[in-house]
Amino acid sequence: MKGLGGKTALITGATSGIGRAIAIRLFQEGCNVAIDYLDDKGAAEETARLAHAAASQSDQIGFTPRTTEVQADVTREDDVQRMIRTTAKEFGKLDILINNAGIHFSKPSQELSLSDFDAVLDVNLRGAFMCAREAIASFLSMRTPGVIINLSSVHQIIPKPNYLGYSASRGATGNLTRTLALEFAQHGIRVNAIAPGATATPINRPWVENPVKYQEVVRHIPLNRVGTAEEMAAATAFLCSDEASYITGQTLFIDGGLTIYADFRTAWSSE
Repeated sequence: MKGLGGKTALITGATSGIGRAIAIRLFQEGCNVAIDYLDDKGAAEETARLAHAAASQSDQIGFTPRTTEVQADVTREDDVQRMIRTTAKEFGKLDILINNAGIHFSKPSQELSLSDFDAVLDVNLRGAFMCAREAIASFLSMRTPGVIINLSSVHQIIPKPNYLGYSASRGATGNLTRTLALEFAQHGIRVNAIAPGATATPINRPWVENPVKYQEVVRHIPLNRVGTAEEMAAATAFLCSDEASYITGQTLFIDGGLTIYADFRTAWSSE
């Protein structure tokens, strides 16, 4: 895609699922890629290996990109600051931040502990804020435009019972995105979010691999299938590229139509 060759992208939580797919796709597009991991360096190295393997099959790159693995816990301010510094030092700059790291817990809200609620917001919201803050500071110090993509979810707008912390964090992600986009647009910094729907990733394996649960999910999706991590990565690459240069402050829902409510496909009014 236009304008990605030679850029440097940092992806948090890039050791599996959507984060890994984004790292691979951006590398294929010619970006240097910093692969953040929490505690499994081997998984980060596997992301790098897959990225290089995929790029070797591509004829679209006019620039020879590089990868690096960076350990950081996005809930720790010193880790986040070190991660941004390390990436900028390794590649000479930072152009793109993908706030992908995220967690969730399933529990009835009346049984949800304060520590579990705080843990979800700590990663999904506070972590995204700290990473965005440090990336923006880097963009401003270098006087260059930059791109931030926050990973949200359809549950930014669709309530999800038993996932109160997750739903709350994703609702907040939407306004985090809009606020940062408005505040820094004058500096050429674009901030957007993608909101995946049901996606076949390792974190969703319990229902993806269960035929009954899988069909329960699919029946709510107008396109009658779940999405793939690669589809989420393709949309992310577009939003990072110059082809999306006039888009900021938006959340792109990539959900097979989930947010247009398949249950209402037939007329239900009292006409």
